[in-house]
Amino acid sequence: MEKPAHFVIVGGGTAGWIAAFIIQDEARRKGLNAKISVVESSKIPTVGVGEATTAAFRVLLKHFKIDEFEFFRKTDASFKLGIRHEDWRRKGFTYYGPIDDPHQVIQAPAGAPSDYLNVYAVAAGRAVQEMHLFQPLLEQKKAPYARKADGSLIPLGPFHHAYHFDQALVGKFFASKSKHVDIVDATVASVERDAESGLITALVLDDNQRFEGDFFIDATGFRKQIIVKELKAPWKSYAHELPVNRALPFWIDIKPGEELPNYTRAWAQSSGWMWQIPTRTRFGCGYVYSDEFSTPEEAKREVELVLGHEIEVRSDIKFQIGRLENAWIGNCIGVGLSSSFLEPLESTSIHGTIVQMMLFAQHFMKDPKEITDKDRADYNARVGRQVDDFRTFVNTHYVTERDDTPFWREVKANRIHPEARERLARWQTQMPRHEDFPNYLGGLPHIETQLHYPVLSGLGLLNQDVARREMDRDPKLKRFAQETFNSLVKEYRAAASQAMQHAEFLEAVQEMG
Repeated sequence: MEKPAHFVIVGGGTAGWIAAFIIQDEARRKGLNAKISVVESSKIPTVGVGEATTAAFRVLLKHFKIDEFEFFRKTDASFKLGIRHEDWRRKGFTYYGPIDDPHQVIQAPAGAPSDYLNVYAVAAGRAVQEMHLFQPLLEQKKAPYARKADGSLIPLGPFHHAYHFDQALVGKFFASKSKHVDIVDATVASVERDAESGLITALVLDDNQRFEGDFFIDATGFRKQIIVKELKAPWKSYAHELPVNRALPFWIDIKPGEELPNYTRAWAQSSGWMWQIPTRTRFGCGYVYSDEFSTPEEAKREVELVLGHEIEVRSDIKFQIGRLENAWIGNCIGVGLSSSFLEPLESTSIHGTIVQMMLFAQHFMKDPKEITDKDRADYNARVGRQVDDFRTFVNTHYVTERDDTPFWREVKANRIHPEARERLARWQTQMPRHEDFPNYLGGLPHIETQLHYPVLSGLGLLNQDVARREMDRDPKLKRFAQETFNSLVKEYRAAASQAMQHAEFLEAVQEMG
């Protein structure tokens, strides 16, 4: 029997185990004779941080038929239905970014442009968030579930939600669910490469053992141990347009009886912004700031002043914002933090890992001997564009009215990327459309209008006159949009009145275990 192609993931954690699961599953579907190994060391401590996902993570759980309620129990997970943006547009102003998309459940009239409900909302002077099921749930800190008379839990709508969780527990959870994946407890000291092709032939482990493989996934996080340290992959910096470059993480305990938010809190501060991510038992928090404008000591004092109590800083993280110019070199792909890092404002990291690994597995994975330079170039172009889109979307959040500190004045004046400026200028003459975001990821989820509209609306960057002109072109569609919008608001407010409180839901799920 022919020897199986050996796919080796270096580094466990969330990114490594997501990669292992996706590659193993797709190899089975394709009938590819493959062996999957994860090399991770029990000697390297896993730092638990509160982390948030997009709805792509729930799609992944369903794809692998993983019991969602078990996932809640084992990872201290909670719901993420959106993001609460505080003090971004201006101090004292808050808006939400719900992650459900009402357009999915409405049969549009023939010939109606995409996003017509969003256009109507802007034209009518209504917040686009009003027609979202998740908006009243966000405001009331409720779960997208109701409890039936028999005590069972029933979902309130068809929309995918996302999660907050303790990142250290998620890698362990996926490891516990692994089947047909070999685990090697070791660290990698170096790699061996073929002198002619430059391809990696083996890892040299910390005990000097050789570990041969045919294809390698670098999931070693900020260390970038294989793709950068060994293969010297060049880096594309986003430091200019995404100016925060340092993080001060800490935990805050949840008080007994405290109602649990179902959103990531992104709270703008003097030199960046603070995140608060609620897991079931505590808030994972941090201040992401620019050390051009604040020292670690000043950042800590600012946080304590804002919160009204002292914090215990867990580490001082300085990071490079940007991405690999090419995430795939030879027979190695960088994934997760090995591949790119953006400030965690829109939860792009785990989302990117899921989409990139599914893109690779579905469209490019085959016997490594059959992989071509064209395959690598195609994948690199798609993934590079994906992360560039993430950059532009996050950068757009900095187009604000704030000018109250040196940081905000500098960002506003000098740090908005040309692509963000171009899109915003275009959207002053026509409303954003789904067609503005061509699909190059094989139909996999991406940052498109469903996430842009709440942010653009919340920051006051949409033109009501343009929206009105577009609606006035088709009075019949305008009437349909008005009736549909009002119907959705009424229906979803009624549904929210039946919803369980977030903490109540999580307690019920714990009791099921």
